[in-house]
Amino acid sequence: MHKHKAHPWHGISLGENIPQEVTAFIEIVPTDTVKYEVDKDSGYLSIDRPQKYSNIVPALYGFLPKTYCGDLVAELTNKSLNRTEIKGDNDPLDICVLTEKDVTHGDIIAKVRPIGGFRLLDHVEADDKIIAVLKNDMIYGAYTDISQLPKQIVKRLVHYFTTYKDLPTDEKPRMVLTDIYGRKTAFDVIMRSIEDYNKEIAHRVVEE
Repeated sequence: MHKHKAHPWHGISLGENIPQEVTAFIEIVPTDTVKYEVDKDSGYLSIDRPQKYSNIVPALYGFLPKTYCGDLVAELTNKSLNRTEIKGDNDPLDICVLTEKDVTHGDIIAKVRPIGGFRLLDHVEADDKIIAVLKNDMIYGAYTDISQLPKQIVKRLVHYFTTYKDLPTDEKPRMVLTDIYGRKTAFDVIMRSIEDYNKEIAHRVVEE
C-alpha cells in the first residue's frame, strides 16, 4: 500500500517517553542563510525570509509535532508576569536542539531531551523556546538541566532569540526575554502545548 509522507506538524508522533524525551522536527540549521518554516497546509518546508543580517541560528531549530501554543501555554506566562492579556502565538511549540555534530540540513526529525526553556514575549504573544539536547550526543548529552550549560552557550542563544526578528529601523527589540526556566517548567510547557493542540487543532485535522 502506498503511504504518503506524514505532515510534520500533525502526522509525526512525539514519542513514548514524553516529556522526558520527545521527537523534534528540525526546520533550520546553523549553516542556513535562509529561514525556512513548515507550510501549515502542505507540510513542506517554505522559504520564510532570507537572513538579511548576520543573525544565524546557533543550534538546530524547529518545533514539536502535535503541539500548539494556545491558552494553557500563555497561562504560564501570564502567571509569571502577573498579567492577563498575554495570548499564545497559535503556532507549534518551538524547540532549539544543542549538539556537537554538524547537521547540514533541516527537514529531519531528531530524538531530543528537553533541559529548559526561554519565556519570550512577541508583543502580547507568548513565544516560548524549549531548549533541548540531542539524545546520546557525545558532548551535550550529559546535560540534564539548562543551569548546567556553559554560560556563553546560554548567552549566545539569548542573543539570537532576542534579536532575530529585529530590523535596523526598529526603535526597540521585538522579542523580550522574561525568564529562563529549567527542565521541570519545560516539561510543564510541553504538556500544556500538547493539551492545547488536542483542544484546538486535533479535531480540525481529523475533520479534514
